[in-house]
Amino acid sequence: MKNKRRKFLKESLKTSFGILLGADVIYENFLPKNMLPIAILEDIVFSSLPGKSDLLKVLNDRPINAETPPHLLNDMLTPNNLFFVRNNGIPPENIDPKNWSIKVEGESAKSSKVYTINSLKENFDVVSRNLTLECGGNGRKEFNPPAKGNQWSTGAVGCAKWTGVRLKDVINDVGIKGNAVYVGYYGSDTHLSGDPNKNTISRGVPIAKALEAESMIAWSMNDQDIPLLNGYPLRLVFGGYPASCSGKWLSKIVIRDRVHDGQKMSGASYRIPCDPVAPGAKVKDEDLCIIEDMPVKSLVTYPKTGAIIKQNQTLPINGKAWTSSESISKVEYSINFGKTWSPCELSSAQNRYEWQAFSAEIKFEKVGYYEVWARATDSLGDTQPIILPGWNPKGYLNNACHRIAIKVEN
Repeated sequence: MKNKRRKFLKESLKTSFGILLGADVIYENFLPKNMLPIAILEDIVFSSLPGKSDLLKVLNDRPINAETPPHLLNDMLTPNNLFFVRNNGIPPENIDPKNWSIKVEGESAKSSKVYTINSLKENFDVVSRNLTLECGGNGRKEFNPPAKGNQWSTGAVGCAKWTGVRLKDVINDVGIKGNAVYVGYYGSDTHLSGDPNKNTISRGVPIAKALEAESMIAWSMNDQDIPLLNGYPLRLVFGGYPASCSGKWLSKIVIRDRVHDGQKMSGASYRIPCDPVAPGAKVKDEDLCIIEDMPVKSLVTYPKTGAIIKQNQTLPINGKAWTSSESISKVEYSINFGKTWSPCELSSAQNRYEWQAFSAEIKFEKVGYYEVWARATDSLGDTQPIILPGWNPKGYLNNACHRIAIKVEN
């Protein structure tokens, strides 16, 4: 058994190196134990991650996680090759989409059914929605004391056109008992330990969220196959909730009579203190609450921070704003560190959970250093804070105003 596990781990490492470097590691068997390829240590990139641009910032390779610099999020729909990657394990290999299936069952399911991708397409309405996904830890690197986990800056977010079927149509086809509380998922990625009995992540959403018209089982992203690192060939998509709820490489859905108890549903995972705590405080698990709705947020996506312009030159800015409520109601900018704010032009969303574009034209009277700050307000009246919001042990839900640096010269 030990030899089998050792062989599995060795093959998993080989897969991970190959994905990151874009090429097989020749003579890998001779690489000294516990030594990583120098190309990984020194951030040398020979080619992009599968289906991804080499402009993404790779945070770690095992599992693979990569974020999108904010100036690359200027498109209304984030291109597939620029969409961020947040993985917990090793993606499955040798995928055959024609034979891929998901099983739907659970204590609160009236029956148990298996669906192939083709049967989903044939038996249910096919729909498309533009939905924003954001990692719950986006912005974690700004917390002090530092929080453990991937040190995301601002780029663990993107908005894409997702095509598939409504989750509620599928679970209604199976049948939902009156005691249903939660809907959970299981994926086909492999745990980093190599233990086939361990799940990498198995989260879920309350039944009311699962029944929303925007909650989807998707097989297409921006009218193309979903990239491997984003869940090909089938995944869940829940706008307005942490992206960890949107399970990738979907293999099973469970309708539960309790809060789902899968991997990363307990402890401090995707939970914040139920009541505010002092920075650095120890918080008991029983005093942590599951993250559901994500906070209002925005990004300046043009220009790139550090832009230099001439005095009296007008600076156009563009950005995106999103929320878990019905919509963004306004976006404002400031060039005097938040003393005063000016309105931005704001577009409407095609559907709930799509981010909204904003823009403005800014003039600077004097030569010198400036910062452009952006803040959004949603339909519930919630506004982004100027400074970092409440500290929490895992560094979740940072929605402080985004800011970029501008230098004005003669």
